[in-house]
Amino acid sequence: MNVPVVLMLSTLPDAAAADTLAQAALEARLAACVTNLGAVASHYHWKGVLESSQEVQLLFKTSVARAGELQRFVAARHPYETPEILVWQVDASPGYGQWVNAETQRPLHV
Repeated sequence: MNVPVVLMLSTLPDAAAADTLAQAALEARLAACVTNLGAVASHYHWKGVLESSQEVQLLFKTSVARAGELQRFVAARHPYETPEILVWQVDASPGYGQWVNAETQRPLHV
């Protein structure tokens, strides 16, 4: 049976910012995996002006239990005034879903 996991997509201004955010999320155990999807060309309206920029997209994989915390974490550390944070729940294969859940569990302090 498939296991629900959460995907979160965010776009950052450059590779250095993307690497920093990905590493921090992994170290905090808020994501089991972060895939750098590479450079993208973004075109959008911002403050009444049509803009274009080269950016880097990240795809975070996390558990349902840690999704809200990851979203707050990304928002707090993102360099943009209004960061793109898109979140959706998907069904993962049993093995992958169990791995995501295991990797994002809070460590127990005894």
